[in-house]
Formats: sequence, C-alpha cells, structure tokens
Amino acid sequence: MIPRYTLEKMGKIWRPENRYRKWLDIELAVCEAWAERGVIPRESMENIRRRADFDVERIDEIEKVTRHDVIAFTTSVAEYVGEDSRYIHRGLTSYDVVDTALSMLLKEAGLIIRQDLLDLLDALKSRAVEHRYTPMVGRSHGIHAEPITFGLKLAIFYGEISRHLNRWEAELDTISVGKISGAVGTFAHLDPAMETEVLERLGLKSAPASNQIIQRDRHAAYFSALALIASSVEKIAVEIRHLQRSEVAEVEEFFHKGQKGSSAMPHKRNPVLTENLSGLARIVRANAIAAMENVPLWHERDISHSSVERIIAPDSTILADFMLCRLTSVVRDMTVYPEKMLANLHRSHGLIFSESILIRLVDRGLTREDAYALVQRNAMKAWEEGSDFKETLLRDEDIFEHLTQEELDAAFDLKHCLRWVDAIFERVFS
Repeated sequence: MIPRYTLEKMGKIWRPENRYRKWLDIELAVCEAWAERGVIPRESMENIRRRADFDVERIDEIEKVTRHDVIAFTTSVAEYVGEDSRYIHRGLTSYDVVDTALSMLLKEAGLIIRQDLLDLLDALKSRAVEHRYTPMVGRSHGIHAEPITFGLKLAIFYGEISRHLNRWEAELDTISVGKISGAVGTFAHLDPAMETEVLERLGLKSAPASNQIIQRDRHAAYFSALALIASSVEKIAVEIRHLQRSEVAEVEEFFHKGQKGSSAMPHKRNPVLTENLSGLARIVRANAIAAMENVPLWHERDISHSSVERIIAPDSTILADFMLCRLTSVVRDMTVYPEKMLANLHRSHGLIFSESILIRLVDRGLTREDAYALVQRNAMKAWEEGSDFKETLLRDEDIFEHLTQEELDAAFDLKHCLRWVDAIFERVFS
C-alpha cells in the first residue's frame, strides 16, 4: 500500500483535475497571446478569463461520444465560456496542449523527487558522520576483506546519491520544454515568438524543433534517470538486508513496538521495508524500458506512446517518491550495532591483515610471488584450522627471517588501516 503522504503529495499531481487544470492554463496562455496581438477582442478575453472552467465528470461524459479527450475537454470549457469559446484552441493541435501539460506535470513531480533526494542525502550524511570511526570488516564476494568503517560505507552511498541529484537536475531541465507549434510543428497558424511567450508564462522553454509532439528521447532520459535512482535505492536496501541477516546482525531496520515478523515464529525481525524497495525497483526499471520503446514513432507521430505514458508517468514518479521517502526513513531510524561489527571483524582471526604482512615482506626484499606464497601458506592454515593468523605467523621461522616482532605487531594495527578516513570524508562532503 502506498502511504497517504505519498498519495497526497505526489499522487494528486496525476489526478484528472490537475491535468485538466494544466490544459486550461495552456489554453488561456495562448488566448492571452492572441489577445495581445489583437486577434481576440478585449471584451472577449475578459469573458474567457472570467468564465473559463471545466467539469471532470462532464469531460468523461462527452468523451464517451467523441472518443477524443482534448475535444471533450474543450467542449466542456466551451459550455462555461459560451460564444467566445470560438477563440479557444486557435491554431493548436491537441498535443500542443497534452505534451506541454505532460512536461509541466513531470516537472512538478520532478521537483518533489529532487527534494526527496536532498532529504536522503541529509540522512546519509548524518549517519555517516555518526559512524565515521565505527570499524567493521569490508567484504568482497561476501568474504572478509580488509577493515573499513560503517561511516565510509554510508559516505559511498552519499556520493552515489549526489550523482543522481546532479543527473536529476539535468533531466528536469531536459523535460522542462513545451511546444505550441501546431499540427506538425511548422507554426502554420501561429508563430515561434508566440510559442516562446506562452511557454515562458508556463515556466517552460521551447523545444528547438518539434513535430506533432515533443520528442520522446527527453521522456526516456527522465524515466531512465528514475530507474537509475531506483537501482541505487535498491543497492542501499540490499546492503541493509545483508547486514541484518542473523549471521551478520550489524544493522537492523527499526522494529516498532507491537510489530510482528512472522505468523509462525515470534522471534522473527525481518527486513521487510528494504525487501519491499528491492521489489519496487524492478517496476521502475521496467518502466524505463517502456519509455525507451516510445522513442521510435511513425513519421511526425503516432499514438502508440500515449497509453504507455498514462501508466508509467504516474507509476514511476509515485514509486520513486515513495522509495526515496521510505529509504530516508530506514536510514534515519536503523539500529546500528558497533559491538557486533567489531566482533565480526575479528571472526576471521586476523586474516584481514594479510596484505599488511605481504607488503612488509616485499619491502624487505622478497619478490611479490615469494612473499605471497609465504603469507598464503600461513593464511590457509589459519583459515582451515580456525586458528589465530598472527599466532600462526609467529610459529613460522621463515617469517622471522624477514620481519621483527615489532613489525609483525604493527601489521595488525587497525588504526593504521583506517588512518585516511578523515581525508575520504573531506573528499566526499567538502
């Protein structure tokens, strides 16, 4: 279920009332431009301004007969305006209105998503700073690698979402265009200056050239950017899901009082919020493919894109808004277990410091191949026996032909591994 706050904030953008309001704004802006050119008499323009309106139920009723939504809309408006309605829609094709309005709607939705990205960045930064020095083991291929901090993990996420914000700013600019150029974009019954004037009133720019529609590469880029955002949301969600596994137990979604995890097993505390985000990301990505399929249309346009956009525009924007809000909440409220992180870091009995030993042996004059074989021999023994890696090295006389006790101790220094945390944070957050 989509939460009420998302439906109220984003969902209302896609309601028929808002869409038709945008259509009327466009029609009135064009009428104003005609009036300024003396085509619409002053008295008629005043009447249009005063009386122009529409009724959603009446539009639906008319469309059952006309089988054309824009004609049904202009007919409803004409019933309010009366005789002066003959000036409305002068020189326009339906998609001058529909496509320009779609850009307005996508821009309106996009500004909400922009704020969602900023909110997520704020949450990630706050938790990253909180856990800047919280050590945990890094994992590659799911296997213990070298030490990191939980703050560094979150800083990487912050950098990724920052890139999405930059891309989203660009896509907002790309989609913020309209067309008021007539049936096939040639301005046969208007002029380019009028288009510029009308679109400026609506907060849009003119497409440099259009046919019957605004070209769909713009929309495909917009929905592809949403798919990329959804993919990174899922990436963070998957990480939290992995860290909540019983075998790891380093991070956990906040578990509310009275919450239940299983109908059969009362002990369960499942990562249901982030699992849900993984599922929703699949829908947003699939919708991006549909948007790309809309790019190749017949000649000056066909209508195959229209039915697709009626689904993917509200669905993708509502889902992206919901996913970003949910992830922000998860990040802000998640429970972090530093003690378990430290315990897990030591579960491999010091094997995570193998590269430190390797480098010191190379620095002492061994070839990399010989040093690697010497360290790996001891590492595999410790791995298979479950013994302490440092103790295993201490029992190997070949090691002490090249390293002292002090050098060996220094190789297992956790602080040495994490000495550049502040420098990385400066790069990310400066």
